[in-house]
Amino acid sequence: MQHETGLIDVHHHAIPPAYREALGDKVAIPGVDYPTWSPEESLEVMDRHGIAASVLSVTAPGVTFAEGAESHRLARQVNEYYATLIAEHPTRFGAFAILPLPDVAAAKDELTYAIDELGLDGVGLLTSYGNRYLGDPEFEPLLAEIADRGVPVHVHPGTPPAKDVATFDLPPSLYDFTFETTRTVVDLLFSGTLERLPHLKLIVSHAGGTLPFLAQRLTYGPTIGRYLTERAPKDVVGALRGLYYDIAMSANRFALPALTELAAPDRILFGSDFPFMPAAHTTENVEGFRTYGGWDEERRTAVGRTNALALFPRLAARLAP
Repeated sequence: MQHETGLIDVHHHAIPPAYREALGDKVAIPGVDYPTWSPEESLEVMDRHGIAASVLSVTAPGVTFAEGAESHRLARQVNEYYATLIAEHPTRFGAFAILPLPDVAAAKDELTYAIDELGLDGVGLLTSYGNRYLGDPEFEPLLAEIADRGVPVHVHPGTPPAKDVATFDLPPSLYDFTFETTRTVVDLLFSGTLERLPHLKLIVSHAGGTLPFLAQRLTYGPTIGRYLTERAPKDVVGALRGLYYDIAMSANRFALPALTELAAPDRILFGSDFPFMPAAHTTENVEGFRTYGGWDEERRTAVGRTNALALFPRLAARLAP
């Protein structure tokens, strides 16, 4: 493959050995078959699909299953593992730092270490922690620091705090992950967080969940309830257009037209969701990306590579000849 022209995958999961050991027999995502993973597996899939580099992240439940100091220790182990992996494969891997939320003070400490000392490429967050979504005031100081640093933050959905009734026994990742992404972005909109932090580089997963479909509907808040008049963003669609969107599990004829209509041209990024989605799905997603008729080749190159390189300057520097 040509690493100089290959795809940049911004939604690619890794399962560090220490993380897998700490997780043990706990249920990570209900109803989801937990995959095996190794750097070699990722590199083989990347080479087979023309992916030059992947920005790695830990998916749900992050380190929320660990308590107190154990959560802090595990986040540190994961981030140091990522730094070692990048040192071994500087042109193939980047990484989003994991933070020990909901402990905001510890998260800010780990942010400093992961970005300043380890040199990681961004931050990975979940859509919610406990019963609080990212628009909760408690999280704003952390988001403000991330915005001030100019590093991108990838937001991955998890199992919603409110569970479905027992008779609706489908895994949340099948459908509800998309709503979790929508919930946290709507929370960020109507809390005013996105207006107060206009430079926050927020990447939302899976083509933004249901956001492209609901974008116009979300402008009707004050129409539905006058009490929302003061809380409603001045420009809902403009705020949504300014987010970044990966196309993991979404490079298909249903999702891409709506996303292309909503997102700014420089805000769509390639993603595979490997290994939680198997290599066969990477094949499907790459094919959907390459054959989608709604983009010209300049736009396709931007989505597949150059948008990500502009967003991740450290990775771009490592990839530069």
